[in-house]
Amino acid sequence: MGKKTPAINSSSTADIAFLLLCYFLMTTTMGSQTGLSRRLPPMPEKDQKLEDQKVNRRNIVIVRINSNDRIFAGSEPIDITLLKDKIKEFLTNPSDDPNLPEKEAKEIEGYGTVQVSKGVVSLQNDRGTSYQSYIAVQNELVKAVNELRDEFSRRNFGKKFSLLDEDKQDIVKKAVPQNISEAEPKDIGKKK
Repeated sequence: MGKKTPAINSSSTADIAFLLLCYFLMTTTMGSQTGLSRRLPPMPEKDQKLEDQKVNRRNIVIVRINSNDRIFAGSEPIDITLLKDKIKEFLTNPSDDPNLPEKEAKEIEGYGTVQVSKGVVSLQNDRGTSYQSYIAVQNELVKAVNELRDEFSRRNFGKKFSLLDEDKQDIVKKAVPQNISEAEPKDIGKKK
């Protein structure tokens, strides 16, 4: 007669694996600072006058990327190297141009009253837009906001935005909001 080999009882292995999985899910933390924050432009109210709707339109610039990866800011084609400065000018409206966004006096706790731009950048892309172009444009838009925040930080606190403490960073974020909205991809077409 042959000798029987003792077998390992594996009936509770699945239970142990499940408990380990639960443990790691509960103890692992996810970074809360990941992702891109976006804010949608305000919708005009139903009873709003036509004159007021024109005012709202001046506060929005639509940046489009077509299926040929050509970039348009408003109705004009623009090179990606000029996009950041165009957005900075749009958001700051340095010469109080009536075609560029309005500014609103806002009281920021711990700082005082600041003229805050009502400008919103709306990013739209075609279904045929390449991922690289989409990310490159998005980076330029965020870079424009980051540079404006750095400029405000240096002017008011004497250092870059990233070197400020959390309270001062909150002040800068309120003074220079990142109002970038993203629309669903469309078939914008192959504009030349």
